[in-house]
Amino acid sequence: MKKILLLLLLSISMVAHAQMKAEDVRSFTLQNGMKFLVVEDFSIPNANMYLFYKVGSRNEGQGTTGISHFFEHMMFNGAKKYGPKEFDQVMEFNGGANNAYTTKDVTVYTNWFPTSAAGVIFDLEADRISALSIDPKMVESERGVVISERSTGLENSPWRNIIQSVNATAFQEHPYHWPVIGYLDDMKNWKQEDLEHYFKTYYAPNNCVVVMSGAIKFDDVKAMAEKYLGGIPAQEAPPKIYIAEPKQTGERRITVQKDVASPYLVMGYRTPEAKHKDYYALSILSDVLSSGQSSRLYTTLVSEKQLTTAIFTSYGESFDPHLFYFYAPAGKDVNEADIEKAIYEELEKIKSDGITEKELQKIKNQKLMEFYGQIETINGKSNNIGTYEVFFGDYKKMFEAPDNFNKVTAEDVQRVAKEYFRKSNRTVGVLKANVDE
Repeated sequence: MKKILLLLLLSISMVAHAQMKAEDVRSFTLQNGMKFLVVEDFSIPNANMYLFYKVGSRNEGQGTTGISHFFEHMMFNGAKKYGPKEFDQVMEFNGGANNAYTTKDVTVYTNWFPTSAAGVIFDLEADRISALSIDPKMVESERGVVISERSTGLENSPWRNIIQSVNATAFQEHPYHWPVIGYLDDMKNWKQEDLEHYFKTYYAPNNCVVVMSGAIKFDDVKAMAEKYLGGIPAQEAPPKIYIAEPKQTGERRITVQKDVASPYLVMGYRTPEAKHKDYYALSILSDVLSSGQSSRLYTTLVSEKQLTTAIFTSYGESFDPHLFYFYAPAGKDVNEADIEKAIYEELEKIKSDGITEKELQKIKNQKLMEFYGQIETINGKSNNIGTYEVFFGDYKKMFEAPDNFNKVTAEDVQRVAKEYFRKSNRTVGVLKANVDE
């Protein structure tokens, strides 16, 4: 069985390597600073365009929280050439589709389309980047939409409630403190000049990385980029974020009360940013703990002790040091303190005894299959290339990722567990039913 799995992994690796190499990604930068990364892939007659704007809630301040997410909405509400709602209509008429998302660090717009529609897609993007309408009437309409989204999300999602509170407790100075959706009073009081300044600053071509993959030639992409986007002027570089969260010197705890059937537990340990040397060991540790039914936490907390029906961890990319999260809803008649205690016990086992080579190899195999599975599609290519370019500083590091995961040792995993999973380095949040004291 092991030989079969190894042969399968080698086969996947060889096929993926044959399909895509670092030199398959070609790059150019327009005079206005907009960078393009292009992969020609004629396996299907379609292409995509991923636009990574380096702006998220991290770039906001008191008074402007939520404005990044707001512009994600506004970007579909009309510009000079294509009026309100026409962006989607024109794209759909030409056989395309789109999506967008905002995080603490970036705002990303994704377009998928038949290659024949590439010129139209460039025209649509050029219009909203260069001449987005920030009409006061549309602002008020969309303001109501995002305010409703905020209230509905907080009302209907116990997770959003407690995660927001954990972040606000863990980060007391850094802008990761506030939620991506923003604060209600800020959302109600954005000024027209705030919006115009923010858009001009962060939706500048020199603050954007564009990735295109699919049945489209590099020279054609370059020609269309220069035609449609080359004339948009660059802006001054956005202000740098100098605020660094001070070292945490003790455990922090927060309790939130809400009408829920059973408690929700969220814990966050302070961990480094994506560019840090420990990124790969921490990523593997996350999977050792919670990836699949044979993982450490699932085996103990779900299968054996039946404290919860699900247990998750997450450690993702970020520009600045962020959190390694643990999430668990309490089972019926289970005290969340028992879940918390069980998690600590599993972490202590790793800190004292490490993990087995079998566990390590299993996760490495999963990482390898996941990686090569992603870059088999044009969407996976663009998303991964853009992520590595923006968060790791160079798309070429994407091709180093399999080796970087493979280099992680059991001792590395044990070391990062000891270094970061300390009581003084954690924030614990519990959401539980309203109780009158």
